[in-house]
Amino acid sequence: MSFFERYLTLWVALCIVAGIILGKLAPGFAQALDGMAIHVNGAPVISIPIAICLFFMMYPIMVKIDFGEVLRAGKSIRPVGLTLFINWAVKPFTMYAIANFFLGTLFYNLIGPDAVDYVKMPLGINLDVGASYGAGQVVLVDGVKMLEVPLWRSYLAGCILLGVAPCTAMVLVWGFLARGNDGLTLAMVAINSLTMLLLYGVLGGFLLGVGKLPVPWQALLLSIGVYVALPLVAGYFSRKWIIARKGEQWFREKFLHLLTPVTISALLLTLVLLFSFKGETILDNPLTILWIAIPLFIQTVFIFALGYGLAKLLGLSYENAAPAAMIGASNHFEVAIATSTMLYGLSSGASLATVVGVLIEVPLMLMLVRFCLKTQSWFPHLAASVENQE
Repeated sequence: MSFFERYLTLWVALCIVAGIILGKLAPGFAQALDGMAIHVNGAPVISIPIAICLFFMMYPIMVKIDFGEVLRAGKSIRPVGLTLFINWAVKPFTMYAIANFFLGTLFYNLIGPDAVDYVKMPLGINLDVGASYGAGQVVLVDGVKMLEVPLWRSYLAGCILLGVAPCTAMVLVWGFLARGNDGLTLAMVAINSLTMLLLYGVLGGFLLGVGKLPVPWQALLLSIGVYVALPLVAGYFSRKWIIARKGEQWFREKFLHLLTPVTISALLLTLVLLFSFKGETILDNPLTILWIAIPLFIQTVFIFALGYGLAKLLGLSYENAAPAAMIGASNHFEVAIATSTMLYGLSSGASLATVVGVLIEVPLMLMLVRFCLKTQSWFPHLAASVENQE
């Protein structure tokens, strides 16, 4: 575990402070950066500085994927099947239900019945001021058409985007620390990355629509293309080229070592910008982070327990059970942050909710790693078990 990854929670906390200070001392700086955007139909769809940061978040993850491992993983039907079932048939829907209950019912009065958020107009939609769209109403904010939506629904949108993004990055670290099957973990990461290209937009758009949030399908698909497909293609071809020129050993021992801090550094830079926008909200209501963190915490523990329990019922070895449970429990917060920023804006409550996902991810997953290590005896081990894990 690298220095950056080991102390990620500390860096996130420092970025929150730095972002809030930046928003206070130079309120126009982040807005000016966010103004550097690619516009489609007059709407700012892609913030160029954020897009650059998020590409460098994703590329180091994608370049590690060995597509040969994806093919070999087809032999391990049970752990891969369990992961796909949890990630795509269960997790998105439990996230919606849990977040909707806590944010829309239990914490509704605490967040504020009249609290609103202003989010981007969906790509390709041009409605008159005063028109309704989903749970929002079109209003003018500094001369720009925006949707005014209930604040709790904006937080719900961020939780949904986290729920439909299974981890394809840090789970490699969690699996390693839990002494799991590294080869299988990498294969599951690759398979989930490819599956995300097909299902992320579909499930995300469906659940956002159920939650009466704007469903900008064009922007969802564009975000998948920019933030998942583009770094995946770049990682695939650059990996082949580098290995052909320098060899597998140089690629793994030198090139990947250089990339180790890149993802986290790009993430932290993005967080500074995010919190420079939301600093005022946090200072006015510091419990906002807590209201969002509680359903995210419950969801993570529930999904892990479900995956770990089903792995036990399926008779998986510990080395396969641990990463299979953790890949569902953790979230691909880089993609969630990217998508929420693109769909709803850097200053939206949805973006803040995805950042809270980062804030609790590391300490919570480390807790689950320790739990796995203490419960190894519940499962057979690959070295000791004669059972065919395929």
